[in-house]
Amino acid sequence: MTIDMHAHWNPPALIEPFRRRATPPLIETNGDGVEVLRTNRGETPVAEMFDDVETRLAEMDRQGVSTAVLSLFGMHQWIERLPAAESVPLCRIYNDHVSEICAANDGRFAAYASLPQADMVAAVAEFERAINLPGMIGAVVPGNAFLTRPDAEAYRPLLAAANAHKAMLFIHWGPTPGDSWPRTPPGTDNFARRMGTIDMQQSLSADMVTLCMTDILDDYPDALVHIHNLGGNIPFEVERMDHRSLLDTPDEPLPSARMSSKPGLYMDCNSFGAQAIEMGVRLYGADKILFGTDGTEFGADWSAKAVAEADIGEDARNAILHDNAARALSHLATFAALSEAAE
Repeated sequence: MTIDMHAHWNPPALIEPFRRRATPPLIETNGDGVEVLRTNRGETPVAEMFDDVETRLAEMDRQGVSTAVLSLFGMHQWIERLPAAESVPLCRIYNDHVSEICAANDGRFAAYASLPQADMVAAVAEFERAINLPGMIGAVVPGNAFLTRPDAEAYRPLLAAANAHKAMLFIHWGPTPGDSWPRTPPGTDNFARRMGTIDMQQSLSADMVTLCMTDILDDYPDALVHIHNLGGNIPFEVERMDHRSLLDTPDEPLPSARMSSKPGLYMDCNSFGAQAIEMGVRLYGADKILFGTDGTEFGADWSAKAVAEADIGEDARNAILHDNAARALSHLATFAALSEAAE
């Protein structure tokens, strides 16, 4: 049984709303006569940009994934950064759509809500509405919201809402409204590697310092937090952080101890290999790591192979693949057994 906590979804429910829009994100026919989804980051043919439930279920069966936790795919996440008057109805369409998928498929899916990020009052209101829909376990929030302690202050209302419902916030690399994005200038050599790995991992590492080495989570003991890609580079950098701490602030607890001290904080292992997972288990503990794939067959094959090859023992392997997510979230969602999923 495997629960995929990081399974992005391209929602067909947004096709018609995007066709009616005059500014990105929108669907239009380009100069070559191809219907495309146009966002602030370019255009992609519509034929490549929207998912089908039956296709995804067949992929999950091949992968051995019993439940996938859906979250909005990156190019569509621009709906979260629009002015609230535009963002709220689009987020509602998406949230209702994924909840309907959850309700119709007997534990095969759970979902994170998308929220209008430009207006915190509206974001909390949509969180409160969405968390009561079938299958919803929490919501996605942008990684830039937690780069520093002052950044995180603005998200206290959502942390409080998650705390009240014992729900999970999925911190995913990305901008808050108004941020300059991407931070790697287009046209830079090795743009995809610099943006999608170096910048992403550095940003997630900064999020982890905020989450673990400040008191921002202390007022929300029942809130759950999920951050992807092993929380950035922390498993590889923590020894350096400890060394500097001993030199610079010897009276403070070591960063390595603080990185494993937040009970509701989880890291997924999306896109990493066996050695990285082993380092993550040594630092955080196997009970803090979740399975994730990005919602692709390639990602599922890669992540499953990495967990299988990691020298962590069967108990830790089972915890990562299934038990941690089921234990943390069973009060909010139903998770299918693999035997049931394959029927």
